Amino acid sequence: MSKTTNGKTNDSVQITAGASAQSGFDTTGYAKTRKDDPYIYQVGFGNQFASQALPGVLPEGQNSPQNVKYGLYIEGLNGTPFTAPRVSNQRTWIYRILPSVSHDGVFPTKQNPYLISDFSPSNPHVHVNGTQVTWKPFALPAATEKVDFIHGLRTLGGNGTAASREGMGYHIYTANTSMEKTAFLNNDGDFLIVPDLGRLDIQTEFGRMMVAPGEIAVVQTGIKFKVSLPDGPSRGSVYEVYGAHFQLPELGPLGANGMANVRDFEHPVASFDVDQTAWSVITKIGGTLFDYRQNHTPFDVVAWHGNYVPYKYDLDNFIVAQAVNKDHTDPSVFCVLRVQSKYPGISFVEFCALKEFLNTSAGPAGTFRPPYFHRNNAAEYVSFLKGGPGGTFGYSGFTPHGPTEAQWQEGINEEMVPKKYYEGMVVILIEPYQMLLLTDFAVQCNEHGESPIQPFTPNFIKHLDSVNDELKASGRAAITPQA
Repeated sequence: MSKTTNGKTNDSVQITAGASAQSGFDTTGYAKTRKDDPYIYQVGFGNQFASQALPGVLPEGQNSPQNVKYGLYIEGLNGTPFTAPRVSNQRTWIYRILPSVSHDGVFPTKQNPYLISDFSPSNPHVHVNGTQVTWKPFALPAATEKVDFIHGLRTLGGNGTAASREGMGYHIYTANTSMEKTAFLNNDGDFLIVPDLGRLDIQTEFGRMMVAPGEIAVVQTGIKFKVSLPDGPSRGSVYEVYGAHFQLPELGPLGANGMANVRDFEHPVASFDVDQTAWSVITKIGGTLFDYRQNHTPFDVVAWHGNYVPYKYDLDNFIVAQAVNKDHTDPSVFCVLRVQSKYPGISFVEFCALKEFLNTSAGPAGTFRPPYFHRNNAAEYVSFLKGGPGGTFGYSGFTPHGPTEAQWQEGINEEMVPKKYYEGMVVILIEPYQMLLLTDFAVQCNEHGESPIQPFTPNFIKHLDSVNDELKASGRAAITPQA
């Protein structure tokens, strides 16, 4: 294309059309409107994120300059030891109005007697579980009492101890009151929070997250957060791990994509308040609560950068790899997050989401489609998040479990045509490698029960005449059943 300048034609000038992104990607770039979530998120998992609520606050080329814009204080937060390998090292630099060390002292505070963090076998308040237990959906607090997230926590079970930084706690929460002028800091472990009733508006030092039923959130050890209840009373589960962090499972033969995609995890953007009034930071250390009182909000972080950041994930985004033509794949294909144990290749705990999938097994080589009878090395605790009968059931490793006889009969007689399973349901499952000891509350609460003993018919006995004919034909003695 030629261009005329001062009456002369210049054939060397090329005019092109195009555009460049003006910034990095966040969730404002998605076309779908989120009517139930007003917040913005950065996407990824394990990324080195950066966010600033005011321009020019994040320093360039260094973490700790002599002075920061607006006289902000610099604070480091390490989620792993300094010398952890780079691939697993987690830390964040924070630029805030006042440092965390600015408080008026540590004071005794109201304890939560249902919050347990010592699962030593010598603890008389925890118990070995030898059967399949059930819990109905837990009752919400009475309207006459105010219960926030901290005091609505109830420990069902766990293993190890928070003091040793090895083990886990399995909790539920029921709450009907937002936390006011109070933040929570868990010194013991990471919280994986799973609401099943009512959204949680979680304000963290790094920004805000709105977490609805069907979504999960992870708030790591040492990060302050506050829970508000925009929909009123709320209920859910909390899985706490001591001394380790959640990570994505390897994909193995699935390849580079599938299960929980990295881009579907969402991290908050910087958001700060200016509030110079009285606050409490309730801190859990070894299961004991302490009150750090201060005359300023803990949510005053103007900017931050690093990879130790809370996040949320929508279970609807999970990619199911369970469309089988025969037999079953193992539930590990439903794994969303896991925690590595000290044994190579073995998870300490896996968090799984069972969702709708199509079983295409058909014809004479069809598959027994219900869950098969099983004794699993790991413990299993299953909760119905959406659909199904509701509530929770679980058992220790190697505890026999499986379908009822009626379900078995249906499974061996059903027509072998493609069929959807878990239709309209979301079921969450944890598989701890170590046994979960149950708390007093877990075995004494009104919601507790045990799965009824299931009688089964020994169908083989009905065929003894045919079996004995075959034995006789091969020269072997007939079977005489013992009465």
